[in-house]
Amino acid sequence: MTTTLPQALRAPFAPGGAGAIDAQLANRLLGHALEAGGDYADLYFEFRVSADYALEEEQVRTLGRGITLGLGVRVMKGDATGYAYTEDLAWEKMAHAARTAGQIAVGGGHQPVNIAGMSSIPTPSFYAVPTPSLVVPAVDKLALLRAADKAARAYDKRIVKVQASFAESIKEVLLFTSDGRTAQDIQPLMRFGVQAVAEDAGKRQSGSGGGGGRYGMDYFTEAQHDAAAHGREAARVAIAMLDAVDAPAGEMPVVLGPGDSGILLHEAVGHGLEADFNRKETSNYSGQMGKQVASPLCTVVDDGTIKNSRGAINVDDEGYAGQNNVLIENGVLVGYMHDRMSAKHFGIKPTGNGRRESFRAMPLPRMTNTSLLGGKDNPDDIIRSVKRGVYAKRFSGGQVNISNGDFVFSLSESYLIEDGKLTQPLKGVNLIGNGPDVLRRVDMLGSDFQLSDGIWTCGKDGQSVPVNVGTPTVRIASITVGGTQA
Repeated sequence: MTTTLPQALRAPFAPGGAGAIDAQLANRLLGHALEAGGDYADLYFEFRVSADYALEEEQVRTLGRGITLGLGVRVMKGDATGYAYTEDLAWEKMAHAARTAGQIAVGGGHQPVNIAGMSSIPTPSFYAVPTPSLVVPAVDKLALLRAADKAARAYDKRIVKVQASFAESIKEVLLFTSDGRTAQDIQPLMRFGVQAVAEDAGKRQSGSGGGGGRYGMDYFTEAQHDAAAHGREAARVAIAMLDAVDAPAGEMPVVLGPGDSGILLHEAVGHGLEADFNRKETSNYSGQMGKQVASPLCTVVDDGTIKNSRGAINVDDEGYAGQNNVLIENGVLVGYMHDRMSAKHFGIKPTGNGRRESFRAMPLPRMTNTSLLGGKDNPDDIIRSVKRGVYAKRFSGGQVNISNGDFVFSLSESYLIEDGKLTQPLKGVNLIGNGPDVLRRVDMLGSDFQLSDGIWTCGKDGQSVPVNVGTPTVRIASITVGGTQA
């Protein structure tokens, strides 16, 4: 089964469309791209329809819809890359973009290479959507926002403010490469979010809920994805944090909760495993292949094949099928995430991690769904094993130095662990450490692996792409907690 769209949402360049792009036209464009002497060229056509809705204080604040259309042309000559794009798919504009990219990469004056005959790359179907949300009337989506708002306010009278949002898109892409590959994909994406603010006795705290992924309206049919459930979750966090006390400070055990805590892995470890950093030898993991870089308990994967997950990809933005790539196995570094350029440098095949924000940008090695796989420990036993420490449930943001893995992360929901029990909620908690070092200090790994519910977006070199993270309950033997009391 594949996602089917009404004609109004289909790309004009799609087969059967008024401006359909076929192999013959693509070959002509590739010929212009390579006429200056490039080694390789690709064409990335994109059509995206999106909509946004926002409810604030029970009033509709945002209701918008947008369309983007364009072609990006990349030409490579050795390690040099030329890139150009156009938002106008008239032949003259596309041909100009192709020639421009070729001239940037090469500078002209070389014999062009032959273009291989096109063959379609078979792609899987990880996000077939029976009813794309974009075809559903706006009134139905506004009803979801109101349901979330109502549920959050009903949770506790101390909830004084609620915001709810819904963002959706359908992106259709068509790729052609000079080495003879062509691929097409239709990529749905949606995200539902709720923010609640609680106030009591001069104290004010906020909480969030939400999720999404590559779904249609079917997402909301599951109980845990119900709009009201997201509203109650936002209110729960806000109310719980009203009683938060100042965080302790110093070296202590930290237990990461399942699911969203995977963002620490994504930022502090995942980026260092993207192959462009290792090709340039600017990552802490450069030259470490085959070496022990983490606790033997740790196996880290980047899996673009998880159905309906926010980071899933049938085909990456270079025309390679999504894959499940093992990066660290039982603590040993066994792989990086590659695009075409880094794969060529290391003499291996691309791993399906060449991703870009849009036709306006070149692909880079990027994560998809990055996870620390589960272990064998009972999650309750992990908490019981800690005399005094911190339980980290939700992360709000952080900073990471890719070259050495040093990080600082802030927590939006966390609890003090005392004598093996969760006691007081904490505020002002920061985790300070080094990604590889933290993985070496993992000494208990839960059997309760969870994938986050589709809220994350990753930024790199000015480009943003949808991703997801996952982790079980994890005990880190010691980490620096930055708080306000010793």
